[in-house]
Amino acid sequence: MPAEPVVLIGLDPPETNDLRRRCAARLLTYPMLPHAQLRAGELFLGRAGVWDGPVTKVVYHGIFEDDLPTLAALALWGGPCLPSAHGLLDCRPRIPNLARCRRVSRFAGLPRGYAGPGTTFETTVPSVAKWGEWHCGEGKERFDGTWAATEPTLIEPFLDGEAVRVTAIGDRLWQVCMGGDGWKKSIHGAGAAMMSLDAELADDVRRMRDHFDLAVCAADYIVTAAGEKHLLELNHVPNVTEFPEVREAYLSHVADWVAQV
Repeated sequence: MPAEPVVLIGLDPPETNDLRRRCAARLLTYPMLPHAQLRAGELFLGRAGVWDGPVTKVVYHGIFEDDLPTLAALALWGGPCLPSAHGLLDCRPRIPNLARCRRVSRFAGLPRGYAGPGTTFETTVPSVAKWGEWHCGEGKERFDGTWAATEPTLIEPFLDGEAVRVTAIGDRLWQVCMGGDGWKKSIHGAGAAMMSLDAELADDVRRMRDHFDLAVCAADYIVTAAGEKHLLELNHVPNVTEFPEVREAYLSHVADWVAQV
């Protein structure tokens, strides 16, 4: 194993402690986003002026405000990153990522609207406004008639149906019925539960996984009562701790990846 550190970014202590037991490599952990520098092609990460490096590998599993520059630095570095730094970069910000997904997913043809900051959007159908970079139901509001946008906003028609998520960790996939309360169904609610994997959705997620080089990802869909499937978004940092089998698969995947020469 290399003497230089492998860095874990964004993971919480239960997972980092578990990975320390599984990995022979020297692991350094940053639960929050570190500063980054590239020096002659080598990556250094740190906080408060204290630098770790050169870094050999990075495991990235977090969503942070203003993380786009750090993801760009990881992509410029070009070293081993799980998931791919270029894939992570392609998923930030959310609205451009959806535009990219529309060229890959079979189920992303739902007409979307857009409202720039300081504009008012008018619609005749119940709709949902989505803004910002947070997931888990934040930055999302249902409306009728008009929407006054204060920042770049995605507009999509409101669809009633079953919210499902298909998570990929390497070659393994799971499907979850999300079970969110109220109209915000595509969040992990108390009723979230595993369900049978839909073959078409599985193929769709594999296509996006491979296109964006995201070994760990998840896609959210709405399946209407008529059986129509619509992609809502691709998550580059999905929840991997909600279900024990998914958590175990993720930690095993990370440990195996760290051990690779």
